[in-house]
Amino acid sequence: MKKVLITGANKSVGLETARQLLLNGYYVYLGSRNIENGLAAVERLKAEGLNNVEAVQLDVTDSESVKAARAEIGRKTEVLDVLINNAGINGGWPQGAFDASIDQFQKVFDTNLYGVVRVTQAFIDLLQKSSQPRIVNVSSSGCSLTLHSDPTWKYYTHKAAVYPASKAALNMYTIDLAYELRDTAFKVNAVCPGFVATDFNNHRGTGTVQEGGARIAKYAMIGDDGPTGKFISEEHNPETGETPW
Repeated sequence: MKKVLITGANKSVGLETARQLLLNGYYVYLGSRNIENGLAAVERLKAEGLNNVEAVQLDVTDSESVKAARAEIGRKTEVLDVLINNAGINGGWPQGAFDASIDQFQKVFDTNLYGVVRVTQAFIDLLQKSSQPRIVNVSSSGCSLTLHSDPTWKYYTHKAAVYPASKAALNMYTIDLAYELRDTAFKVNAVCPGFVATDFNNHRGTGTVQEGGARIAKYAMIGDDGPTGKFISEEHNPETGETPW
């Protein structure tokens, strides 16, 4: 049974991704900053008959929490097959180039970029023991420099200085990861779940959590012929998913 760790998985797209991977036979370590919320999410899944799941306290902004989660999971398994870096925050509003505060930037980058670095570095040794290791960094088409420079893009006017910058930085980290792991069995991709309706966007999204979870789970389960080092948004490009950086 393949094992996956999903950060920020106690609700929304993260929880739905866990559900879909459980349905596909994976064992899920459900990372949650608040362990009580994580335990409640596990009970929801078990009530659906999805039993191969357990909650792990994991605050991606806290190095000691990340180390403790690595030690806890390491006591339970010698191999981790998939890491899904899903935990993220939007940073609140306003996010204009002149009114966004340095504090906003620091908090958002601490979760959306530095958190991914902390977790990836902590768990890379377990991933390296898998025969088909996968890393999915949950990104957003809204951080594409190319699309945001195109006045014909449908979200061109949806500008924000903080959140998209953090995800653009995450995309660069994804490129570096894929490059450093290029001669291995790893598949490393940045995947956008789409503009799905969650509390992250006050439920203004036009897609469903189920659609978003399916898109992330798909790239967690790709075969040896699947892509690596790509930026995927199936909402933007339904044919291949590949999206400009």
